[in-house]
Formats: sequence, C-alpha cells, structure tokens
Amino acid sequence: MLGFARFYATFVDLSTKITALFTPTKEFTMTDFVALQAETREIITDLLNDGSDPSALYIIEHHVSHYDFDLLEKIAVDAFKAGYEVSEAEEFEDDNGKAIFCFDIISEVELKAEIIDAQQKEILPLIEKHKGIYDGWGTYFEDPSDDEDEYGNDGEFFDEDEVEESRLH
Repeated sequence: MLGFARFYATFVDLSTKITALFTPTKEFTMTDFVALQAETREIITDLLNDGSDPSALYIIEHHVSHYDFDLLEKIAVDAFKAGYEVSEAEEFEDDNGKAIFCFDIISEVELKAEIIDAQQKEILPLIEKHKGIYDGWGTYFEDPSDDEDEYGNDGEFFDEDEVEESRLH
C-alpha cells in the first residue's frame, strides 16, 4: 500500500507541475522569459549550424492558441494593430478531444536573438491580456545557395503594396 501512496503523491505532484506549465498565467515571470531567450538562442544556433543563410530575412511565426475563439480573435486584432501580420485561425482538438484554436503572429526579420526577444516582449502581454497560450516561435531553413526566391522577385515575403492596401480596408 505504501508503494501506491508514493506513486499517487508523485503523480499528483507531476500533474500539478504539468497543469502549471500549460495553464496560461497572468504574466510571464522573468524566469519564463529567460527560458524563452535560451530557446531562441538554441533555435538560431541550430539553424546556422545546419547551414541556413545568416544574412537572409526570415519569416518568424509566433504560435498562439486559445480555447475561446473570440478571445483568440482579440489577440489577433491586437497583434495586427501592433504592426504584425496574422495567419487565419485554425481549429484543432487537444489530447482530450476539446476544440482549441490556433494562429500565428508573423513577421519578416533578420535572424537575430535580440529582435525575437523584443517581439516576444511586445507579443506576450497581448497574449496574456486575453489569457491565451504562447507556444513559442518557428521559422524556415534559408538555403544560401538557392537562386530561386519563393517569395517573389524582391525577396520580400510581404508585398508592401498589399500590406498597405489591406490596412486601409
């Protein structure tokens, strides 16, 4: 019986830690931000060590989710007002079969940790304001020997005329 009690106590403790990890908090602590900074530096180092182009502009996608679509939409509006592009929301099921909504906050920048840190400092309060979930950021490998530019003749992901036009409507 003692073995079961020890297992249960460990399970409850682990369950509490997991819940705390995945439950949106009111604000990120400095420790959380330091962990995000470390992750950012690791991602950048891995990309560059794999041969990704250090001088390219990168599409940075900050991943955001929420169980409430209306609140997710408010995060997207706030991010757009802050000057970011946003992807369309998608609906998925979590591990328990519950609907969860996700979208990306997108920018095109140099692959520099300081830039991504600054974006996170700006984005995290928007997400926290509506109790959303920040699931980190991602980007794509940029081949330095690739002559083709999949983003157009000017090498820009966003067409500035289209971006300006969409902000007017």
